[in-house]
Formats: sequence, C-alpha cells, structure tokens
Amino acid sequence: MKWQFVIPLIFLSSVGLQGKAIAHGVKIQHQITQAIKINATYDTGTPLANASVTVYAPVDPSKVWLKDTTDEQGNFIFSPDSSQSGTWEIKVRQAGHGGLVSIPFQVDESNNYHNHNVSNNHKYLGNISNDYNPLQKGLMIGCTMWGFVGTGLFFWRFKTQDRPQEEH
Repeated sequence: MKWQFVIPLIFLSSVGLQGKAIAHGVKIQHQITQAIKINATYDTGTPLANASVTVYAPVDPSKVWLKDTTDEQGNFIFSPDSSQSGTWEIKVRQAGHGGLVSIPFQVDESNNYHNHNVSNNHKYLGNISNDYNPLQKGLMIGCTMWGFVGTGLFFWRFKTQDRPQEEH
C-alpha cells in the first residue's frame, strides 16, 4: 500500500471527527401544579410520541405505581397520590431511547403542593453527552488513526508475502 494514500486518510479522519454526532438523547422537562406534567423530546426537539411512561411512587420505588404512554407531543400528566410525599421517579422509553427523572413532590396539611429542590439532573439512557472533553477527543482520534495504520499494515503484509523472492 502506498503511504501517499494512507497519510491523507489519517489526516482527514482526525479532522472529520470534530463534527457533532447525531444521536437520540432524550430531554425530559417537568412542571408541577396540582399534577405533574412532563414533556419528553429527543435532543433534536422531536417529541417522544406514544412513548412508554412508568411512574414509581416514593413509598415503594421498586413497584410500578402507574404505567401509561405520552401523547403525540411527548406530554404526560398525572396526579400523584397526595398521601405520598417524596421523590417520584418517572421513566420514559421509546425504541431503546429514554430517560429517568426524579421529581421531589410534597403536600402539606392544607393540600398545598410544594416542589423544593427540583433537580434537573436527567439520567440519560440513550446519549450521555453531546460534548466530549479533550482527552476523550484525543483518544477517539488516536484509536481511529491506530485502526487505519493497523489495517494498512495488515494488507501490506499480504502484498510483501506475494512478491517473488530473488535468488542469489
């Protein structure tokens, strides 16, 4: 294999990795009134239409409290049990993509709803992050270059073995 083709390939592959990959991360937003409303969308803004929704109550988080689906816009609304104050877990999944959001929800004696310390920490199951740190980028570029060099050497080995040997 001629190195004049391999070196430009290595250079182009390292430059080409700088672009943003298209993946299906999920963003779940919520709003609390007398009910909890969530909106689930992919990173691109496309709603998770008819996605599976599983709700876990604070009293027994290992047991499913409610199971339903989102509407066409990725919305889902439910009224939590007012006798169960604490963190409600809501899992949204569709075609292998989804997320889990924890929502603190408390009711006082006069049935006023409170939402203290709302966390926007979403545990993404599909795409963890769109941004990579410099170490991760360097490792991806290095692995790609290693793959190109390894593949080139693999095929170069066959080319050198096929040559007729000169006799002295």
